[in-house]
Amino acid sequence: MAKRRANSRKIKIYRYSWLLFLCLSFLLVPFIKTIGAETRFPPPAPIANNANLGARIQRTMGLLATSTPTQRHQVRILFYGQSITQQDWWQDVAQDLKQRFPSADLIVENRAIGGFSAPILIRPSEHDLYPFYPDLLIFHVYGGGEDYEAIIANIRRRATSEILLHSDHIDWMPTGNSDDPEQVKRYEWHNTHSTKWLPELADKYGCEIAEIRTPWLRYLKDNRLRPQQLLSDSIHLNNWGNFLLAALIKPHLRYNPNLRQTAQQDLVKTYTVGSDVKWQDGKLVLEFEGNRIDAIADKTFNGKAISAKIAIDGKKPSEFPELYSITRPSPSLGVGWPAIIQISNQKPLIVEDWKATITEINSDATKFKFDVVGSKTGYDGSGTNDKMFVSNSGRVVIEPKNWWLQNAYEYSKTPTPKGFEIFWQVKPMFVDAYIPPQIGDRTREYPTTLAQNLSNSKHILEIIPDTNGTVAIQAIRVYRPPDIPAP
Repeated sequence: MAKRRANSRKIKIYRYSWLLFLCLSFLLVPFIKTIGAETRFPPPAPIANNANLGARIQRTMGLLATSTPTQRHQVRILFYGQSITQQDWWQDVAQDLKQRFPSADLIVENRAIGGFSAPILIRPSEHDLYPFYPDLLIFHVYGGGEDYEAIIANIRRRATSEILLHSDHIDWMPTGNSDDPEQVKRYEWHNTHSTKWLPELADKYGCEIAEIRTPWLRYLKDNRLRPQQLLSDSIHLNNWGNFLLAALIKPHLRYNPNLRQTAQQDLVKTYTVGSDVKWQDGKLVLEFEGNRIDAIADKTFNGKAISAKIAIDGKKPSEFPELYSITRPSPSLGVGWPAIIQISNQKPLIVEDWKATITEINSDATKFKFDVVGSKTGYDGSGTNDKMFVSNSGRVVIEPKNWWLQNAYEYSKTPTPKGFEIFWQVKPMFVDAYIPPQIGDRTREYPTTLAQNLSNSKHILEIIPDTNGTVAIQAIRVYRPPDIPAP
């Protein structure tokens, strides 16, 4: 009997101990995850000669660092490139920024397209990159030095974005024993590209450069690793590789008020209404130089704010053909590539939705026919993939090389069926009238882009109230990209 009672007590103690263990484990999971995230992989050695890290992206970092709980600056960051940029490291970097600068109003997007080297990526960048107009672009792409430079030159001419370039990681190293000559040649090319060509490009266009190839090599040696141990295949990163790339990018994303001012920081100017620019004769007039102008709402105004008409150089913004953007077309089947990688136009656009419908197609998408319809334009013509297509209105132009259905089939072996639809939109980069925004959070900034993608020259802005009352605008912000010659 006594033995039975003793066994019963042991069972109860075991049960309570196990229950206690489960409870403690549940409570400790977040802590364990945090510790694991920090200690799972050894950190890289500190970057040598790091005094100037971040020097060329200080406008962005200043906006982040000077955000407060009562004054949250809006900061737009875009990751762009190909499959390496799509990998998880970018989310680690974005999360790190959000944790270090919790008061900033961060808008972060990744529009990278896997498999699109520079000669291809330069085409969809017309839809993805320049209309987004980021404060900071984090960029990496392979191949095509001429097109790589053209993308950087384009963003410099068409936006005030700061740019962080990073070099190529190491995916193979020579052993000195019967190495494949082509692999050695490729390895040496990446070394030259990363440690010579890319830094020279960064100097030419005033970009921050994160040279990761040298510290990557040091990390491999310090931890006695082979390149393949940081990869999921012959080139893409595994969890360890993603950790390392993020760890080598993050030190550049810092604010240092002691760093000298760069020309890039002077390209965005804010004019306070009431002091820098004033209402006179019933309207606000500002002469400015640049290609974009925003109105910042007055969050402190408590009355009934009124709307106002906008004029640029005496015209409605909608009358400027260059102020319309075409979005990236919808993806093909089997792979996330755009079905059409670039669409342009010959005649002025209007804001509307577009659709291309495949009406006939063979099994491998080498030959097909299509119809194009706009939500306002209506039926706008038919074409075939082997000829330049210009729609009846001139609002849709598709070059044969920009159809990507055959490429998608060759990669995925997923056939495109008859009736397949491809969608895109024409969006305004302007407003003809300033409508006071609904202020839901007085800690945030509420910018309204009045016009974007103007010629980068002198203009005159006029804001004319619709009725008597107050147009609640606190400031006007002007963006003037630098004068960069074509590469």
